[in-house]
Amino acid sequence: MNAQDHGAPRHHDVIIIGGGQAGLSMSWNLKQAGIDHLVLEKHRVGHAWRSERWDTFCLVTPNWQCTLPGYPYQGDDPYGFMKKEEIVAYLDGFVASFDPPVREGVTVTKLWRDGQLWRIAASDGEYSAGQVVVAVGGYHIPVVPRAAERLPADIVQIHSSQYLNPQSLPAGEVLVVGTGQSGCQIAEDLHLAGRRVHLGVGDAPRVARTYRGKDVVEWLDKMKYYDLPVERHPLGTGVREKTNHYVTGRDGGRDIDLRKFALEGMQLYGRFDALEGDVAQFGPGLQRFLDDADAVSESIKDSIDKFIAANGIDAPAEARYVPVWQPSPQADAGASLDLRASNISAVVWCIGFRTDFSWIAEPIFDGRGYPGHERGVTAAAGLYFLGLPWQYTWGSGRFSGIARDAQHLFEHICALRRRAGETGLSRAA
Repeated sequence: MNAQDHGAPRHHDVIIIGGGQAGLSMSWNLKQAGIDHLVLEKHRVGHAWRSERWDTFCLVTPNWQCTLPGYPYQGDDPYGFMKKEEIVAYLDGFVASFDPPVREGVTVTKLWRDGQLWRIAASDGEYSAGQVVVAVGGYHIPVVPRAAERLPADIVQIHSSQYLNPQSLPAGEVLVVGTGQSGCQIAEDLHLAGRRVHLGVGDAPRVARTYRGKDVVEWLDKMKYYDLPVERHPLGTGVREKTNHYVTGRDGGRDIDLRKFALEGMQLYGRFDALEGDVAQFGPGLQRFLDDADAVSESIKDSIDKFIAANGIDAPAEARYVPVWQPSPQADAGASLDLRASNISAVVWCIGFRTDFSWIAEPIFDGRGYPGHERGVTAAAGLYFLGLPWQYTWGSGRFSGIARDAQHLFEHICALRRRAGETGLSRAA
């Protein structure tokens, strides 16, 4: 499985770069069809789930949405939320169910076209392929602001992908910057452990966990929201730039209400702006950020109410959310945090990732480095992307929608093989 043979390029009909749920889903389709292929994985299959999630991490979508091809969720808690170790076990079970041809510990450094073939330079030599599926997702380079360079050396700073648990940080108070899903859940993890948390709030939206008798995800599924293609979304492809709604599946699932955290002692600030000496500066707008997040959550409830009424569904009434805390005018106008005076011992940067496809030598990218594609099919014959956020629908890249996207690309792969005159089964990978 992991032989490291060098020499002439090793050829496969299809090579998949990336061994997460996206690459493995494509491998499942190809193996069912007997198509020669190989998966190249930089680390170990499912690496991000194993090594880039904190200890109490869990899914924010119900287990019933886990529908990898040929391998739906098989546990006894479909409305629960798998924890980190359960997610890894689910993925490992998927791998065991069909034994994909994978080479782990292989880093791809360059992909380019060579005549009718694609060539791949990797840490264990070169490969060639008739078709290539890039399945490395869209989260590659952790974003840390340049201001971080000015933090005092004795203050620990990590990215959200490096956070493990409250005990892994030194004693003292913690500054968490960013309120996407990771930032809010890490702030909650620290808060529940009794750590004093300072949270730099951004413009991420939130969503309620349940409403009118069902998980909001179940309502949205019934409303076919998860089938909405990106071109029909009100924001169009711009939705790919939006931060995910924050909510949690922890302890059976609940809302994340930053106002409630504030009542309990968490210190909320506006967006992190700068660092001047030992003082962190935060911009104005905390009130607006909180109000806008609530407004998004309430607008989703509005759409659920309309769906219930239009379909004559018997669902219990539920009172709407009432804010439990408001920031002071002084805090809303902008604030500063003296790191020394507040005994800040650690900073956790939760402001996302950048993509990095610089290793692909093919002119298919826009000015921001995003690949041009239509449902993962690029203008370069035989080159595909799989697992990008909102590649086709909300579920693209997630356990809920990756099977559909992989099936779509599989059909394109087969069509191109037919046009190239390939028939019958290829040699085994």
